[in-house]
Amino acid sequence: MKKVIINATTYDFEQLKKNQYILFDNKIIETGDMQDMKYDNLETIDASNALVMPGLVNGHAHIYSTFSRGLGVPYNPKNFLEILEQMWWRLDHHITNEVSYYSALVSGVEFLKNGITTVIDHHASGMDILGSLEALKKGLTDDAKVRSILCFETSDRFNIDECIEENVNYYNNNKSDKARGLFGLHAAFTLSDETLKKISGKNQAPIHVHVDESKYDTQYCVEHYGKTPIKRFDQFGLIKENSLLAHCLFVEDDDLEIIKARKAKVVFNTTSNMNNGVGLPNYHKFNDKGIDVIIGNDGISSSIAYEYLNVFFTQHLNDLDVNKFGFGDLLKMIDNTYNYASELLNVKLGKIKKGYEADLIILDYTPFTELNNDNALGHLLFGLFHNFKPKTVFIKGEEVLKDSEVNENLQKKYHQALKVSQQFWSEILKGENYEFKNKF
Repeated sequence: MKKVIINATTYDFEQLKKNQYILFDNKIIETGDMQDMKYDNLETIDASNALVMPGLVNGHAHIYSTFSRGLGVPYNPKNFLEILEQMWWRLDHHITNEVSYYSALVSGVEFLKNGITTVIDHHASGMDILGSLEALKKGLTDDAKVRSILCFETSDRFNIDECIEENVNYYNNNKSDKARGLFGLHAAFTLSDETLKKISGKNQAPIHVHVDESKYDTQYCVEHYGKTPIKRFDQFGLIKENSLLAHCLFVEDDDLEIIKARKAKVVFNTTSNMNNGVGLPNYHKFNDKGIDVIIGNDGISSSIAYEYLNVFFTQHLNDLDVNKFGFGDLLKMIDNTYNYASELLNVKLGKIKKGYEADLIILDYTPFTELNNDNALGHLLFGLFHNFKPKTVFIKGEEVLKDSEVNENLQKKYHQALKVSQQFWSEILKGENYEFKNKF
């Protein structure tokens, strides 16, 4: 069914246009000046005093962390490994397919309320591996309607054969414009050479993996295998085109050459890096090599707009220079994120142009200073991104958020998740003396 947004100010990280209309069904059919609009008898959405933008993309999430907020487990980490052992591995050890489903549904609702319409997720669930990605897709994509690219983070902490089966089956069985798969790996220090060899013989998909998130990953691999994480993955032919390498804080110069040669992508997760005290990524060493960098948030929140802020500000801090990383660099990273998701999903995301997907968000915004094409990103960075809450969201032309709320059925399921999360906490706290079989 065709719809039309009228009286819109539009901004798609490339052009700002005022007094526009957008005609769309599942894709954008036409845009233009209001004075040229000739369409009557269509469902009309009035975007007066509002800004219309493409839906945002989260390039690296961890939906399994949804029910971690406020969890009171013993926690006094002295290094990055202990952060994983004391918090995240204790959490994911108890995740069932039911928890995965409700985590995804809750996250999906909160992503929509933050203007995120596509998510690339990196999943872990120790109780149920098989079927976990379908459970995730049901909550996130089938029910909340968010486009998704999913994988299971294979690790020697889990049953390797089940991890491989789950990744391969999901990748092979999900090739729509709403749901795709990658092959997930946790990190090099939790994967033996035997495991990597087994994966290399069974996987054809690009990998999605944590790389050099802390110095521990690098040091462990060099000490035990004589190679950096990137060189280990490349040794087994795992870094294919469109592989997604998260973090990459400590990659070496020859690692960069491998990433470039394999046409892999790097995803920054700046806020998480700050929270874990592991350091900050350096955009220029990747950009100077011609390596595409995209933006994720590592599951630390339901917002990606907040991540844009922290990327921008921390690169200034890294450079000790406000000019070296500018608006153009941030725009390039955002564009890279749209392009990566577009290629995997085989759609066109991220522009308000004919032929692009009708993944659109509408935000109330009254600019009290001049708003034009040259300063639109500045209005976002120093205004809207600090409270980025759309009132309306469309995905594939379907209105999935109206007046800042999802539909009644989804709201009901959203509140049902409370009972599941309470039981989940109970299981975690009962098992607080759980000891890991593997120490890395």
